[in-house]
Amino acid sequence: MATSQEYRLGEFTFPRGWFMIATSEEVNSHKPLALRFFGKDFALYRGQETGRIVLLDAYCPHMKTHLAARNDTSYVIIDGHGTNIEGDSIRCPYHAWRFGPDGQCDDIPYHEGPIPKTACVKSWPVVESLGAIWIWHDPEGGEPEWSAPALDEWDQSSWVRWQFDDLGTLNQHPQEVIDNICDYGHLGPIHGSTVERYENEFDGHLATQRQCGPHRTLVDEHGGQPILHTITTYHGPGVLISNMTGMHDAILMITHTPIEDGSIKVWHALLVKSPGGNREVNTQDVIAARQFQQASLHAFMQDFEVWMNKAPCLNGLFIPSDGPFMKARIWYKQFYNPRSMSREFTEQSDGVYVPKGATAYSQ
Repeated sequence: MATSQEYRLGEFTFPRGWFMIATSEEVNSHKPLALRFFGKDFALYRGQETGRIVLLDAYCPHMKTHLAARNDTSYVIIDGHGTNIEGDSIRCPYHAWRFGPDGQCDDIPYHEGPIPKTACVKSWPVVESLGAIWIWHDPEGGEPEWSAPALDEWDQSSWVRWQFDDLGTLNQHPQEVIDNICDYGHLGPIHGSTVERYENEFDGHLATQRQCGPHRTLVDEHGGQPILHTITTYHGPGVLISNMTGMHDAILMITHTPIEDGSIKVWHALLVKSPGGNREVNTQDVIAARQFQQASLHAFMQDFEVWMNKAPCLNGLFIPSDGPFMKARIWYKQFYNPRSMSREFTEQSDGVYVPKGATAYSQ
């Protein structure tokens, strides 16, 4: 695996943006969850009082004990009926220092007098949406530049909600995954697509691919190949959302989050409108939606299998018929540099691009 420095992405090792770190069902108010992303360890839990999601740096400032690592023998855990979550706070299992959701220590049971202000851990901005937990990661510590992922369809009764496919760790730099958004040339060889129209558009923090054509992997129940239309957009560097029509109306989401410099964790999910055309989804809708999600996952795994076994593409031998790879790579650099430099990259990449030999989607 290669590093951000080897890809010459910019000043930062890890990018700025919203990233998925867990599914909602993984996070409860009984056991904290130990996570590692962006080369850091975290403690994630759901508060018992309000149900709010809390993400803290993992290590207690006192003696660097992990706040969320499994511990079954500390009396902090035993007396807490199996947990060190207390209200919306969490106690260190070693000396029972308690930290609130803001990361500040608010109780040291054996200490009298004021608690040092330095007795704190970093609290991270998180949002719960679409059945997932999202962190805003910014090496500069700034406020979010755009909203966390959300979809109106998620709360509509005619849509079957997804179940996440956890694909685990991919030992590739995320640059290799981002390249896929503009890779016109791979659609036939990998997915069996006959692309009729295709274009890319870069606009600020958004990178979009529009295409249509039959697809040999995504077929209907009779084995037919309907004309699929997909409008696929990266919302920042780690969240891909694709609106799909032509067979079932569906919304695909693929997320990837850096673990270390050169490895990522990947999830896949598919939201499907009632295949039976019902206002309220029924059992048959759920069955059909799950089958469609499996087909979608199979199509994604055609890419994933290649990524698992490829060398880093540090200097690709790109040709005009491949797609606008260099524009996409320039677009991607905005997230690895101070936000004050974003315009430098978007001015070079913003626009609509059609690969040589392709027909524009808008025609």
